[in-house]
Amino acid sequence: MSNIKMETATVGGGCFWCTEAVFQEVKGVHKVISGYTGGSAPGRPTYREICSGLTGHAEVVQITFDPSIISYEDILIIFMTTHDPTTLNRQGADTGTQYRSVIYYHNDEQQKKAKIILGEMETIYEKPIVTELSPLGIFYDAEDYHQDYYKNNTDQGYCQVVINPKLAKLRKLHADKLIN
Repeated sequence: MSNIKMETATVGGGCFWCTEAVFQEVKGVHKVISGYTGGSAPGRPTYREICSGLTGHAEVVQITFDPSIISYEDILIIFMTTHDPTTLNRQGADTGTQYRSVIYYHNDEQQKKAKIILGEMETIYEKPIVTELSPLGIFYDAEDYHQDYYKNNTDQGYCQVVINPKLAKLRKLHADKLIN
């Protein structure tokens, strides 16, 4: 029986389909769940409610990973370099607070590490980084049809036009961190 202690990271970088597809390619990542967090609306939100922008929730992914294979810092670097952390409440054509760039930390150690990574990332972008750093609240799994979206819909237009370029960027920038 394995004694591996998994860790969890929660990030939002626009549409969760994109972020999920990116992290499903990374060595040491065991599970990626698309979901919602960061809002204050009561009860379990629906995708339709999230899209209204009225819940305050962001589309996020929760990443379960083996820190002996990939560090939390590397997870954040991959996250910060596979979406645009300089656009407020927007990624490409997706606009609204539900698409904000955000890191939700699970503990004080993650918060410290995230602050360091955010500072380091400032040097590689010409515009200021607007990525929010907040404590994780309640995480809600997204509906089943959102899980493994790219894997199940690779021929769909959004996947071809939006997700494929993100995966190409991931492969170019982080080839050493990817599943063979």
